[in-house]
Amino acid sequence: MYAPIRAAVLRTTALPRPYGDSRPLHIESVRLSAPQEQEVRVRIAAAGLCHSDLSVVDGNRPRPLPMVLGHEAAGEVIEVGAGVRDLMVGDHVVFSFVPQCGHCAPCRSARPALCEPGAAANGAGELLDGGRRLRDMNDTPMHHHLGVSGFAEEVVVSRQSVVRVDRSLPFEIGALFGCAVMTGVGAIVNTAKLRLGESVLITGLGGIGFAALLGALASGAGQVVVADVSDDKLQQALALGAHAAVNSGADNALERVRGLTGGGADVGLECAGVVAALDFTWRGTRRGGRTVTVGLPHPSQTLSISPVQLVAEERTLQGSYLGSCVPSRDIPAYIALYQSGRLPVDKLLTHRLSLDEINDGFDRLARGEAIRQVILF
Repeated sequence: MYAPIRAAVLRTTALPRPYGDSRPLHIESVRLSAPQEQEVRVRIAAAGLCHSDLSVVDGNRPRPLPMVLGHEAAGEVIEVGAGVRDLMVGDHVVFSFVPQCGHCAPCRSARPALCEPGAAANGAGELLDGGRRLRDMNDTPMHHHLGVSGFAEEVVVSRQSVVRVDRSLPFEIGALFGCAVMTGVGAIVNTAKLRLGESVLITGLGGIGFAALLGALASGAGQVVVADVSDDKLQQALALGAHAAVNSGADNALERVRGLTGGGADVGLECAGVVAALDFTWRGTRRGGRTVTVGLPHPSQTLSISPVQLVAEERTLQGSYLGSCVPSRDIPAYIALYQSGRLPVDKLLTHRLSLDEINDGFDRLARGEAIRQVILF
């Protein structure tokens, strides 16, 4: 049994911008099957536009097509499949874009972001237990985006792709915790393991970079320096509490960062998804410091560093996916920080859209004119 819903479908990547003209995402009627065992059906209330979605649209992150995009979302459970005992109809949930099997070696070592079956399912455009629950009106199977496909009125997902949250949390705010907040704050807290009073350099001020700024301030950073090529975003970061801002496109940008931090930051976090930004962040991190990257440039791009520098300066370069989070633990914890006023992520929400405005939203995102845009259903 398939129920008709409206969804944003990607059939072709790397179309020219502006997307408002080329329209890579088509709003179509698609059919959604009922949830199978250990799956739930969720009515989407809000879904955020993220660079990870844009990187599929522009071809930097190849995914199987056709696909219903979207991975940062929040909604209400409207049906539960067999075997689901800990969720019920009416529960509010936030999605996690890596489903966790709970049994593989990474899951057993509390590193669910590296779940092996979850990664395989995401790469294949399927749900955790295999298969797809989406078909177009010609009965052609469609792929899921990161186990979520949140740019749709309703979704069927693995139980392991959702976290139940406080029903008082507005959906448009809850959606942000599924990627921007989980990734940005988690990279600071879980991956970099920021210590009280340490200095932080954050390069790249998108939704994740701004969330990392708020996370660093909430975690007691002694100094937070932000870097970006947009002066407008640098001013926004200062208004949110950054201690200093540097235009990374300026000739003396690196010298300014080192001067502000006394030789380099204790923690450097790259959020731009550009190799040049990662190189800048690496060079702006001090001896003995930790450089963390959450950006996803094209897979063909590489970074050149000196192994001698790694050894002689005891430097660390580390990737962070899903903010190294345990979603069932960290999403409620970050929401509690927001509700206490210590993590004001509502300030990241700059635009509210309808589903029909999605291509214009991705144009705005590509131009760097938004922090977080949320589609409201």
